[in-house]
Amino acid sequence: MKKNFVLAVLCAVICLTSCKKTTPQAAPGTETKNEAKKWTIGMSQCNLGEPWRVQMNADIKMAADQHPEISVVFKDAQNDTLRQQAQVEEFISAGVDVIIISPKEAAPLTPVVAQAYDKGIPVIVMDRRVLGDKYTCFVGADNKKIGLAAGKWIVQKLGGKGKVVELKGLMTSTPGQDRHNGFMEGIKDSQIEIVFDADMKWLEPNARKEMESALARFPEINLVYAHNDPGAHGAYLAAKAAGREKDILFVGIDGLQQEGQAYVKQGLLSASFEYPTGGKESVEAAMALLSGKTIEKEITLASRVFTKDNIDAGGEWLSE
Repeated sequence: MKKNFVLAVLCAVICLTSCKKTTPQAAPGTETKNEAKKWTIGMSQCNLGEPWRVQMNADIKMAADQHPEISVVFKDAQNDTLRQQAQVEEFISAGVDVIIISPKEAAPLTPVVAQAYDKGIPVIVMDRRVLGDKYTCFVGADNKKIGLAAGKWIVQKLGGKGKVVELKGLMTSTPGQDRHNGFMEGIKDSQIEIVFDADMKWLEPNARKEMESALARFPEINLVYAHNDPGAHGAYLAAKAAGREKDILFVGIDGLQQEGQAYVKQGLLSASFEYPTGGKESVEAAMALLSGKTIEKEITLASRVFTKDNIDAGGEWLSE
C-alpha cells in the first residue's frame, strides 16, 4: 500500500512538471499594449470661475484623449495663490512627467515653477506668465497686441474722442497688465478719455458692481473696454438695469463661441477680441517633449476680432 502511494505521488509530480507552460519573455525593446509606458501630466488651473478657463481645461482634456499613453491630473487652485503653489509642489513630489500651469499671479508662482524646472520637470506655462526664464515653454496669445488692437478699434469706432470706462483684469497678472498697456498705446494721440477704471479681477459680478459705481458718477459714458468678455457682459447688465445700455458700446476680450461671439451676435457687445485657450497646443508641446523633441520657448497663438460685420465670416485676424 505504501509503495503504491509513493508511486502515485511521483507520477503526479512528473505529470505537473511536464504540463507546466513556460511564459515566453518579451524580446528587448518590445512591450505589450498593457505594458506601454504611461506619462502623467499635472495641470494646475488658477481658477474655474471664468468660462474661458473651463474651456481651457476642456480643450486640454480633448487633446489629451487623443493620446492613450498620457493621463492628465487636473487641479483647481480656486483663485488662491498659496493653494496653487502647494499644487505644483505636490506635482513635484509625485514625480509627474510634465507640469502645465496657468498661474494666478506672476511673482508669487515664479519660485515654485523654477523649483520644478530645476528638478528637470518640463514646465509649460499657459496664458499668464511667470517672471524670469526658468520654465520650458510659454503658450499664449500676445495680450499687448490684443490690447493695442482693441485701443485702435475703439479710437476708430468713436471717431477719435469719447469717454471710456476700463474694467481691468487682475492687475497682478501679466495679461491684465499687457491688455492695459496695449490699450493705452492704442488710444495714444487720440481724445479718448478714461473717466473710470477699476480692477474687477476677471469676474463678472465684480465688473457689474464697478460699472454701477461708474454709472452713478458719470452721466456720459460712450464705451466700456473690459479685459474679458464676462467683464463686458457684467457692465452691460449694469447699464441695462440703469436704462443706459443703448447709449454705451461694450468691448471685451476672449471670444469664446458660446460667450463673446454669442454676445456679439445678440448685439450686447460691439466687439470681442479672441484670446485662444492654448489647450490643444499645450498638450502638443507636452507630447513633443515626452517624445524627446525640442520645442520653442515661446508659442504665440494668433487671434481675431469678432464684430457684427464679420462674425458670420469667422471674424477678422489681427494683423502682425
